Amino acid sequence: MDEARGGPDRRKERGPKRPRKVSPTYLENAALHYLKRYAATKSQLQRVLLRRVDRSLKFHGGERGEALAWVEALVAKLVRNGLLNDEAYAQMKANSLRASGRSTRVIAQKLRLKGVPAEVVAQKVADATQEVSEEDAARIWARKKRLGPFRTQPGTREENRKRDLAALARAGFSFGIAKKVIDSSPA
Repeated sequence: MDEARGGPDRRKERGPKRPRKVSPTYLENAALHYLKRYAATKSQLQRVLLRRVDRSLKFHGGERGEALAWVEALVAKLVRNGLLNDEAYAQMKANSLRASGRSTRVIAQKLRLKGVPAEVVAQKVADATQEVSEEDAARIWARKKRLGPFRTQPGTREENRKRDLAALARAGFSFGIAKKVIDSSPA
């Protein structure tokens, strides 16, 4: 409540918000709420739930081993019920990233960081590459970043050639593909 409503800000008086005490029901509600808002992998959801567990145990105390067992059981239940599916997540993410012009290297790295198993990453990146080739993805990226043939100012293409090649290399594309895209015509 602020001063305009007739009093001081009460949050400043109370301090930081107290975490709720962890229970199987609380964890399940938190997981379902998280999955309503975000697509996630098993390891992502475990990390989110473990942060909540640790925060709660730090404040309320309790047995971490018991809470870990609750998290494991909950994740297994969500996988059984189809609410968590690493393969579907990886396919969706790989296709989305490829369509936005990301390189194979970047896609694989992002999926590994999300906790997707390596064999699933390899399969889903290969599937996404069949739909949009590496060269097409590089062309999409160059168009988005206005590199090479997609520069808007005439006459600056040759001056910025090295810079454009470096930008595509930083985006994870090979030198051969970067050179092909930067030296191509805008059509």
